Amino acid sequence: MSLLDPAWRALCVAALTFASATTMAGAEPVAQLVPASSRIGFVSKQMGVPVEGQFQKFDAQIAFDPKQPEGGTVALQIDMASATLGVPQSDAELPKAPWFDTARFPKASFQSSAIKSLGGGRFEIAGRLTIKGHTQELTVPVTITQSADRSTAAGSFAIQRLAFKVGEGEWADTAMIGDEVQVRFKLVLTGLRPL
Repeated sequence: MSLLDPAWRALCVAALTFASATTMAGAEPVAQLVPASSRIGFVSKQMGVPVEGQFQKFDAQIAFDPKQPEGGTVALQIDMASATLGVPQSDAELPKAPWFDTARFPKASFQSSAIKSLGGGRFEIAGRLTIKGHTQELTVPVTITQSADRSTAAGSFAIQRLAFKVGEGEWADTAMIGDEVQVRFKLVLTGLRPL
């Protein structure tokens, strides 16, 4: 049979179409992050007084169907040098070795391992958080709301900074700076399927 034979060409087209359809059927829909509308912040306590900061640069890869979340994945990368407390003197200290050591560890990351629906737009995302080369398992509660063509994934969770060696040496004294840090996030997405 010649490659120019119409029957052969039809067979090839059918095979390629089937292969593409099979691949797409197994793929989760990919949502796009809207960075300008999103926020990742953190709250620590210094001498018992809450101090708020935020990361100004981060990215996310989200392949997730809210109606079938079990097959989805969430990956997040945070530019640690973008951390700010809103005070220039403090901001100058954060990239240094006792804190985020951004010269050696420029990014923190979160990679999901399981996603569970709790109903009503609420989910639990289990995964691994890596900061400064140290990894901890955690489960993050997330609530998704939708309006028009945008979805907002929001939540908060607590970490222990010393588990990630953030604030070493004299800064390891939790009487000065508390060990617990609250992380709060709001990720605005486009392309997420309806709840």
